[in-house]
Amino acid sequence: MTSTITVRNLDDDVKAKLRVRAAENGRSMEAEVRAILATAVRKRPPELGLGTWIHELFADVGGVELELPSRDEPARAADFSE
Repeated sequence: MTSTITVRNLDDDVKAKLRVRAAENGRSMEAEVRAILATAVRKRPPELGLGTWIHELFADVGGVELELPSRDEPARAADFSE
């Protein structure tokens, strides 16, 4: 089943940027809008936790190796009395 949506009052700037984005992706404006909408409404799989989902979403970007300082002292409670 296919559906039709009409978007009214679209800013000229948005339309121009959409046209450029569609061209960059080798798609028609209509196909680009479909791709944008499909991505926007796609939900993360329920079996993944939020952290896992975020990790998988950005895994291709790469990571950063950080040197973590050693903990010489045990953790202490925060003091909010000041």
